[in-house]
Amino acid sequence: MQNPSRPDTPCVAVCTTTFDDVCRGCGRTVAEVANWVFMSEEEKALVWARITAEGYPRRQS
Repeated sequence: MQNPSRPDTPCVAVCTTTFDDVCRGCGRTVAEVANWVFMSEEEKALVWARITAEGYPRRQS
């Protein structure tokens, strides 16, 4: 079940993976971004936990 206090996606429209495979806006890997719509709620929750622990999403890169 989706957490009602968080958006469906961590995307903040600051999309860039110029120097590595991690988006500087949301903190997801290229594979996570590409597969987001196919992930289960449990998989998404794990990604959310990791990126928020790392200080994402960020509106400014």
